[in-house]
Amino acid sequence: MGQVLVTGARRGIGKAIALALARANFDVAVADVVASTELDAVAADISAMGMKTAAIVADIANLADHARILDEAEAALGPLTGLVNNAGVSVMSRGDLLDVTPESFDRCVDVNTRGTFFLTQAFARRLRDVPSHCHRCIISITSANAQAVSIARGEYCISKAGASMMSKLFASRLSDEDIGVYEIQPGFIETDMTAPSKAKYDALIDNGLTVIKRFGTPDEVARIAVTMAQGLLPYTCGQAILADGGLMTVRY
Repeated sequence: MGQVLVTGARRGIGKAIALALARANFDVAVADVVASTELDAVAADISAMGMKTAAIVADIANLADHARILDEAEAALGPLTGLVNNAGVSVMSRGDLLDVTPESFDRCVDVNTRGTFFLTQAFARRLRDVPSHCHRCIISITSANAQAVSIARGEYCISKAGASMMSKLFASRLSDEDIGVYEIQPGFIETDMTAPSKAKYDALIDNGLTVIKRFGTPDEVARIAVTMAQGLLPYTCGQAILADGGLMTVRY
């Protein structure tokens, strides 16, 4: 089907997307910020399915790493046809918006917005030269907090809003070159990142915070990403798909 790089792939949504792509006959390179047995295990699972893979250790916040990330992925898989921007960080600590520190703000923006933007830019420059024998695409995993206000983690909301706009911009820039650019905005998904606040939100969900009264799963987000990577959303341009159980549905 194609060759895809997934960032932030050692666990959670990134892992689920990488494995789902491999099951759909994509070769998949997986990248993460630290070397780990988790990342190696994801690559091993992909290889066991008979697909090409590579485990790449890199920090997308370090712009100097971007060429190496892409080079290593292409050395293992061949010319990349897809990028899944999943790598991201949350706030250093939840708290009052009036107490947000420059360190926490910069960390969110450096990874979620700045690093993601420039990796996408570097990838897009290469992607234009890849023959369109299969669907070429860029998929960014942002957050319902690109729209929904969460004052206990304002810097995260700002960084994801920026990433959401990035997706629309690249969708507009690359549409004439037949490159699909997509965005998924997850809501409450059961991952390590959401684990510390799960009990709080379970109670709110039970009381109607979402239309579907449960957390979502990484596999459910992965199914959306595979649909995008396969080019099964024609005549779309940068619209965000909300995997949020109806969190953002207006009700009265």
